[in-house]
Amino acid sequence: MFKTVLTLFRGTVAVAEEELQDRTALVILDQQMRDAAAAVERSKRALALAIAQDQQEGRRLEATMARITDLEVRATAALDGGREDLAREAAQAIAGLEAERDAAKTARALFATEIARLKKHVAGAEARIAELDRGRRIARASEAVRNLRRGGIEAARPYECTLPEAEATLKRLRERQMEAQAADEALMELDAATGPITTAEKLAEQGFGPRIKTTADDVLARLKAGRNVPAN
Repeated sequence: MFKTVLTLFRGTVAVAEEELQDRTALVILDQQMRDAAAAVERSKRALALAIAQDQQEGRRLEATMARITDLEVRATAALDGGREDLAREAAQAIAGLEAERDAAKTARALFATEIARLKKHVAGAEARIAELDRGRRIARASEAVRNLRRGGIEAARPYECTLPEAEATLKRLRERQMEAQAADEALMELDAATGPITTAEKLAEQGFGPRIKTTADDVLARLKAGRNVPAN
């Protein structure tokens, strides 16, 4: 009995854990991506530091090479001048500088290897983060669509309006607006047909009183009359 209860408890915990992971998957993904982006930023800072140190070693190597060349010239001149003691002292200094030169070359080789490795790591990590970001946007959009569909299937809460209700409200609003517009147009036509100006126009057309509006015949008659008037 105890074993059965323990198994049931473990199963319930596993189901609850899976449900929690499903509900919070996007939140977990966002945080994981933030952590990954922070790690990439640390790698980029390490890369920048390695490049700066490599450049510093390069400048140190150039200075060492210049000092070696200068001392070799001076040591040769000392030998030509019969000062072997000074030439030996210069040779000892040159030997020490050559050791520094070799150490600087070794350091630059190590920096070159590390820089190449870090560049490859950063480029790969940034590409993976970009791919994850695209996948996250798709997952977020899919989750929004799924929630929308689920909202249409599940019963709405008492204080929520469903999409069909909103669509019906919009339809009624549009119908009332169309009815109001049609009524306004009909009223304007009625006013135009029964107003005093329209009645006067009808009487004028039947020859009762002067015309209210100038017609094409009136304009043509005026033009003909103007042609018949003799010029002074």
